[in-house]
Amino acid sequence: MTTLTDPVSLGGLSLPNRLYRAPVLECAGNGPDAVETLVRELEPSAQSGVGLVFQGASIVTDRGGCAAPNMTRVHDPSFVADLSRLTDAVHDAGGTIFVQLAHGGLRSMSTWHAEYRERHPDQRQLAVSEPPWQLRALDSAGIISLKPDVLSTAEVWDLAEQFGRVAGSVADAGYDGIHLSAANMSIVQQFLSPFYNRRDDEFADGVRFLEAIHDAVREHAGDVPLVTKVPAETVAPSFVRRYISRPEAVRIAERLADVGYDALVPVEVSTFWDMSIVRGAFPDRAWAASDLQDDYAAAFGGPVRARAVELLNRLQARRFGPRAGWNAEFCREVRERVDVPVLLEGGVRTRADCDRFLGAGDDPPAADMVGMARPFYAEPRLGARLLDGHDALCASCNNCTVPQVTGEPGRCRTPSVVREQARLEQEDAYERTKTD
Repeated sequence: MTTLTDPVSLGGLSLPNRLYRAPVLECAGNGPDAVETLVRELEPSAQSGVGLVFQGASIVTDRGGCAAPNMTRVHDPSFVADLSRLTDAVHDAGGTIFVQLAHGGLRSMSTWHAEYRERHPDQRQLAVSEPPWQLRALDSAGIISLKPDVLSTAEVWDLAEQFGRVAGSVADAGYDGIHLSAANMSIVQQFLSPFYNRRDDEFADGVRFLEAIHDAVREHAGDVPLVTKVPAETVAPSFVRRYISRPEAVRIAERLADVGYDALVPVEVSTFWDMSIVRGAFPDRAWAASDLQDDYAAAFGGPVRARAVELLNRLQARRFGPRAGWNAEFCREVRERVDVPVLLEGGVRTRADCDRFLGAGDDPPAADMVGMARPFYAEPRLGARLLDGHDALCASCNNCTVPQVTGEPGRCRTPSVVREQARLEQEDAYERTKTD
């Protein structure tokens, strides 16, 4: 029976255990303190014994593409070279680090963030095709602002090449691998999705874009391990008729394994950027925070619109409540069809569930590694406790996530969890034992 503490191989790398810190927003930006912020966020995870650390979505272009404030850009080789201080810190702690490369496409801030649009009135969004009518209707109603710049065939090749160039830079800076952001309405998901992709060239087959990225990464970064998410748009709203079904997503996963991707992360998502990304309770404390009301108004275009978003968030919380391992069945289907490691994330909070999804129970294994994201906001050195048999404190309350639309860093805002984390810290509960 496989458990969390068993070693695993991924893309030629030997990892000491099957726990990973999933990609999550660090809100480090690119300012003078960016590298120090990333070290502060990610080094504790490596120190706690986590087998693999993923740096959150990092944008490959010099403008546009950011889906939230203070995302880090990695287009500039000189900035990336300085990130060797981060990779050195993780390696000195005995860890392994991959970076997630991303671009928001139609999810970029110029689409939804009112204050950002005021500062960048001429910025357009990279688009796979003309936006679907549902987004155009929201644009006509003034809820979002669409200025699509539909990519030509040559520009798609250039974008794939840019992913490859950045992969080469980060490999030179000491990153151990590359992770593609191919879900949560990123531009890679938009290429895969029939909801967004209505092209009539070779990239009408969205997998062709991932093939092009794979080839570009291999050209610039050699055999560095390459991982990608695989989206199934199974929680799209009922009015969406064209989406990636789960059977189609399984076929996509098979093709990507054949192309040469070294590991896959199957995730069930929507066609939109909604609460399916961060399932759990309605974040009442975050929405009620007095110090964030002006920031919410600035982000969403005024206090009335901010309240409308809050109401939508409340309604969606009823549909997307907390559920342990909500991607497990999809992961299991993919794992039965591919011969590369499958990574599971989404709502896993207990050590028992980690082991169960890895095959320690009666069910067939769903994955080869198990990851958590938001729990590391509450417990930066969570790995030590999980590997020692304990559970995460995170209750999926989402009070950490909503403030990030204003540029706030990810941190736990639930007093009971903060107090318990402080108590455990005082008791040295996050110190690794010799047997980890």
